[in-house]
Amino acid sequence: MHEPILNVADPRAGYLALKAEIDQAISEVLRSPSYILGPFVERFEAEMAAYVGMPYGVGVNNGTDAIHLALRGLGIGPGDEVITVSHTAVATVAGVRMAGAEPVLVDVDPGTYTISVEAARGALTPRTKAILAVHLYGHPADLGGLQELCAGTGIHLVEDCAQAHGATFAGRMVGSFGVVSTFSFYPTKNLGAIGDAGMVLTKDEQLAQRIRLLRQYGWETPQHSLIEGWNSRMDPLQAAVLSVKLRHLPAQIERRRALAARYIAALSGLPIELPKEAPSCHHAYHLFVIRVSDERTRDGLREYLRGSAVNAGIHYPFPVHLQTAYAGQMRAGPMAVTEAAAGTVLSLPLYPEMSDADVDRVCSGVVAYFAHRP
Repeated sequence: MHEPILNVADPRAGYLALKAEIDQAISEVLRSPSYILGPFVERFEAEMAAYVGMPYGVGVNNGTDAIHLALRGLGIGPGDEVITVSHTAVATVAGVRMAGAEPVLVDVDPGTYTISVEAARGALTPRTKAILAVHLYGHPADLGGLQELCAGTGIHLVEDCAQAHGATFAGRMVGSFGVVSTFSFYPTKNLGAIGDAGMVLTKDEQLAQRIRLLRQYGWETPQHSLIEGWNSRMDPLQAAVLSVKLRHLPAQIERRRALAARYIAALSGLPIELPKEAPSCHHAYHLFVIRVSDERTRDGLREYLRGSAVNAGIHYPFPVHLQTAYAGQMRAGPMAVTEAAAGTVLSLPLYPEMSDADVDRVCSGVVAYFAHRP
């Protein structure tokens, strides 16, 4: 009998684990009188804001829109620069471009793969209006260093928390440090919907109200636009599902951390670099990313694992500044860490519904590859 395939993530397993609760939540929406925005969205906005520790939440259509509308809400647009990273999902940079601003890409810290504070410092200009910190793989960026960098400058610290639901820095949830933070609820995320969804969280009531206008044509009163806006409304079906899943998120983060600890114990001693947790940080392990010596080894290991029904991933194989759509289109600093990581990182399967035996099977494959490779 063939062993089941293990993928990097398994949203269907997440649904099946909470099937009765999720089905009930969906049924409630279907029986409700409102299928656009409405009470289910308002409830989840309040729940997510309370979970993170921010006063205001605005549900939007996806995480890319969350970045776009957060920047627009801050008044950031054409002629303004936003410093962020190239080692990220392209959505980070796409959101900046959607706002009309210019992304300025810098390198990442070699231990955490999050934005290098010193690289960000070196990229500052009079046109810099925000630093967009990506909490990559579930590990917080250096929020203390970034806050110090922004203090007294008028530069906004914006947090991209798309991969870091449940991560903490200095005992506080990521997403509670910047004036505004953005979340994606794409199905594979730590807190994942059954489609697209996103959210903007902020400490500023006026900013929250402006983003609410921006997400729906600038309407405060239906059919009358106070300002120019877009159509980026969170679906109440997604909001209802996310309310269910949010109740289970703390336990699921602890399960992710337990699985990561099992990986680390089993793979220590091999010629690979394992994930690290910086001081004052609580890693949420959206992804379990290892690093090997070179691209040939990475690709060989990935193919070897595929032979035993383990589908590892690469996050990310193409730095944004080298992708066809963006190459030469924006200012970018030295990218030694970013470009080296692109050829050597590998994401092993990790999601809360995995069993200990599943992790052991992946580890056995990794150990076997390094034992038998030429």
